[in-house]
Amino acid sequence: MSLLCVNHGKPTQEVGFLFLPLWVGLSNGGSMKRVAVFGKPGNGKSTLSKRLASATGIPLHPLDSIVYKKNGEQVDRKIYDEEHEKLLSSERWIIDGFGPVDSFYKRLESADTLIYIDLPYLTSYWLVTKRLLKGLVVKPEGWPDGSSVIKGTLQSFKVLRLCPKFWNDSFMHRLEPISANKSLYVIRSISELDRFIDKHIK
Repeated sequence: MSLLCVNHGKPTQEVGFLFLPLWVGLSNGGSMKRVAVFGKPGNGKSTLSKRLASATGIPLHPLDSIVYKKNGEQVDRKIYDEEHEKLLSSERWIIDGFGPVDSFYKRLESADTLIYIDLPYLTSYWLVTKRLLKGLVVKPEGWPDGSSVIKGTLQSFKVLRLCPKFWNDSFMHRLEPISANKSLYVIRSISELDRFIDKHIK
């Protein structure tokens, strides 16, 4: 089973090899109001988030838009915290990205829907490389204005090398209690990523 769907405290049904919450079919957002999309660099978070926002009408807030200034430099932590808190206090949002660790966990606590994109590492490295090649011509989806695609790609490769220290079984164990009374989706393949909107948004 690749795509793991958990809806704690609600009945589930088996569809093929997937176990899906009975209420997972949504209309214009339905029970989905505050959505955190997260995972390793280059895993398609921005693309999925944009499609999800378009399908549900929920406002999209790429985290990079409050982490970085328009010239590509990072904003002061105090400014980031204020903007992040403002987003979390709003009624409906989709936020994709990571940011400072403490704010990341606070976002997970505030969300009602968690989408964890956990593609294989070889796939992640390929997607980061593909993003670089495409970014030489067109700015990648969700990329901050003024930020160098080449420097950003090198940083993504650096982060990917460190990812096993964070995105691992220990994180999944920590995620389990956080996801209580929330909907948790774990996407582990490109095909699941591509089909996510069609399968879960009606």
